[in-house]
Amino acid sequence: MKDYAIISYAYNKTIRIYVASSTNLVEEARRIHNTWPTATAALGRFLTVSAMMGLMYKNEEKLTLRIKGDGPIGMMLVEANSKGEVRGEIQNPNVYLKYEEGPKKGKLNVGGAVGNGFLHVTKDLLMKDYFTSSSELQTGEIGDDFTYYFALSEQIPSSVGVGVLVNIDQTVLASGGYILQVMPECREETIGEVERIIQTIPPMSTLIQEGKTPEEILTILAQGTEQILRKSDISYTCNCSKDGFIKSLSALDEDTLHEIIHEDEKAEIECHFCGKKYLFSKEELEKIQVNRKLK
Repeated sequence: MKDYAIISYAYNKTIRIYVASSTNLVEEARRIHNTWPTATAALGRFLTVSAMMGLMYKNEEKLTLRIKGDGPIGMMLVEANSKGEVRGEIQNPNVYLKYEEGPKKGKLNVGGAVGNGFLHVTKDLLMKDYFTSSSELQTGEIGDDFTYYFALSEQIPSSVGVGVLVNIDQTVLASGGYILQVMPECREETIGEVERIIQTIPPMSTLIQEGKTPEEILTILAQGTEQILRKSDISYTCNCSKDGFIKSLSALDEDTLHEIIHEDEKAEIECHFCGKKYLFSKEELEKIQVNRKLK
C-alpha cells in the first residue's frame, strides 16, 4: 500500500480526523538509521504523527519536533512540512526493549525506551520569529504524548493513535496512525460515541497489517459520517544538498575554517537525516572562505 494520509470532517463537521498509512515511510527511516525494533517503533510513531501534523499547515510552513526523554533512546528530532514530507534522526538507534510482565508482556516497550521528558514543537510560519511550545511526556508511547500536547499547547481536545509493527527480520510490517480533533461546537453525545469507538478500535498497526486503507479506518472512526477534504502522499524525504552544507561551512568561525583548510585540507560532511555524504576539496573550502569575506 502506498503511504498517504486523508483529512476529513465527520459527525456533521464537529470533528476533524487525519488518518495515515506510513509503512514505507517508517521502513525507509529504519533502513537509513539502522534502528533496532523498539527504536524503530518509537521513531516510526513520531514520524507518522509528525507527517499528519505537517498537513495542518500550508505553503512553505514547517515544523521541527523534538522528543527529549531520559530513556535509552535519548533525543529524537523530526522535521515536517505541509507537503507530507518528513525526515528524522534518533540519538541511539540500537534499542530493543520489551515488556517483561503484565498485559503487554513480550511487546515492544516504547514508553520505557523513550522515558520521561518533554515534547517540543517549533513552528516556522514564515514570520520574523519561530514559535515553540512544549509539553511533558505522559507515557513515552508517543500517541498519549501528542494527545496531551494538543490539549495543553494547542487547546484542542484530541485523540492520537499510532502504531508500528516490526517483522521478525526487523523490517517494518505495518505502520499507521490517526489524529482526531474535537471542534468547539461538538455535542457531548458525539464525544461519548467517539470515546467508545477509540476504546474498542484495534491498534492502528493491526488494522494496516490486515489491509485496511486509511479510508476504511476513517469510516470506523467516523461511523460513516465522514466528508473527505483531501488526500495527500506522505514520505520520508530529505532535501539536503551540497549548497545547504556550504552555508553551514560559511557559518563556521574563521579559526575553525582556517584549521580545516590548512590541516585537514578537505571536509566530509554526512547528513544526519539520510546518511548522504558530501566531500569538499581544499579548493572548494578556500572558495567558501573568500566568498564569505566578500559579503
